[in-house]
Amino acid sequence: MHKSVLLKESIAILNPQPGEFFIDGTIGSGGHSEAILEKIGPSGKLLGIDWDRKAIENCKLGIGNFSNVILVNGNYANLTEILKEKKLPKADGLIIDLGFSSEQIENSNKGFSFMKDEPLIMRYANEGLTAAEIVNSFNEKDLADLFWKYGEERLSRQIAKKIVEERKKGRILTTFELVEIIKKAVPKFYERGRLHPATRVFQALRICVNRELENLETLLKKIPEIMKSKGRAAILSFHSLEDLLVKNYFKQMAKEGYAEILTRKPITPTEEEIRNNPRSRSAKMRAIQIK
Repeated sequence: MHKSVLLKESIAILNPQPGEFFIDGTIGSGGHSEAILEKIGPSGKLLGIDWDRKAIENCKLGIGNFSNVILVNGNYANLTEILKEKKLPKADGLIIDLGFSSEQIENSNKGFSFMKDEPLIMRYANEGLTAAEIVNSFNEKDLADLFWKYGEERLSRQIAKKIVEERKKGRILTTFELVEIIKKAVPKFYERGRLHPATRVFQALRICVNRELENLETLLKKIPEIMKSKGRAAILSFHSLEDLLVKNYFKQMAKEGYAEILTRKPITPTEEEIRNNPRSRSAKMRAIQIK
């Protein structure tokens, strides 16, 4: 079962009130949305969006049965267009959870995890390049730059070189094939580190395939068009690239007088939450209120 990260903390800072209109831009398995619905009640309205069609289909079986819930299979980067299309007003609250769910890791068969042998796809939606297409077509420099830029992988050059060597023998099509190549490229001591040696490469590929940073930046630019005055927005990020983007945009919005920062420092999971849900350990939540 997927456990929603920083659930109590996000509800406390967003403070949903009866009758308000909230957006969950990454509804996933609906954990945050369920908690929001309890607070806004039947007089409120919730728009749930997810790029993963399966997530929306699953939510339709649960909270999708409520008359005050609208579910859309789409990208949160297109929120202004979705609001216009659905004839919805600006929102009182917005939550974006940038993590990918346990469901996507365990049951997607798209190769998000280096712990399972699956096709190297990594797409949330069925559009754009797959991870396999990137690994088999990018030149060595572009692969190294990708692993460094999006994964902060310090051995990016060695890994890129080994991938190019190995793909001459045959296309790299599965997660385990890629993991074995990464292991060959890095020193033995690297495998004994805190992180699996494939962690950063898989992160970089997933971010690239799904244009995650570009989509996040598009959303951040549109927040004043999405949120009404006194509206609250909370964004949960899971790696430094996302967090830095959110931090800088929120800081700029506060400087320009559009918003007030509600989190002087990012909110992180308690030790108890990390024990109960180890995948929450890297989560950081930042929040603002529109002026």
